[in-house]
Amino acid sequence: MRQVVLDTETTGLDPAQGHRIIEVGCVEIVNRRVTDRTFHYYLNPEREVDAGALQVHGISNEFLADKPRFADVAREMLEFLAGAELLIHNAAFDVSFLNHELAQLSQGLEPLERHCTVTDTLALARERHPGKKNSLDALCRNYGVDNSRRDLHGALLDAQLLAEVYLAMTGGQVTLSLVPRAAAGKGKRAGEGGAWSGNRERLAIHRADGQEAAAHEARLAALDRASGGRCLWRELGW
Repeated sequence: MRQVVLDTETTGLDPAQGHRIIEVGCVEIVNRRVTDRTFHYYLNPEREVDAGALQVHGISNEFLADKPRFADVAREMLEFLAGAELLIHNAAFDVSFLNHELAQLSQGLEPLERHCTVTDTLALARERHPGKKNSLDALCRNYGVDNSRRDLHGALLDAQLLAEVYLAMTGGQVTLSLVPRAAAGKGKRAGEGGAWSGNRERLAIHRADGQEAAAHEARLAALDRASGGRCLWRELGW
């Protein structure tokens, strides 16, 4: 299963008013493990960044002046996203900007949803935590993900943080640590430890012996009989 966590930064709030994307950040997850593959560009929007947006992400017009344009990276981006499940926090915002950018091109590129599926992690968080704050910062606090570097919004950093949050939110315990989540998150940056680390030592694997395998098989047979042949472990081939 391939998923891509995506985030954008923009010149303002509404593409219908001519606002543009100035940063795209993507992080790949394969079979619930974050890989080292990312997609990240700063983009020249060919317009001024609104003062309000500048306060949010701190990306200035001067910094963006020599960056590529969306048209320069659109095909590469779609190739990276192709076939994946996109995980986006408040997906309607990012998707509307991306589709607006794609529609402005003369390259005949289809809307984002024709290349991949989209899951809104904000909607998912609201289902899991009704009545609570479900911003990325709030979810980082809730799941012990260190967001201390997030003084300002940034597409790649926010995608990295959301990847950690998503894995924790959808997978229950994601490490073997007995330290409570709040304590475990202290001093850990995005990309270090927890669900994000790809460099930790491999766990020892102990294969079942013949007696254990026979007991397991007997248990599955009993479950299969009790469920009328619908034992989930059988269906999954375990």
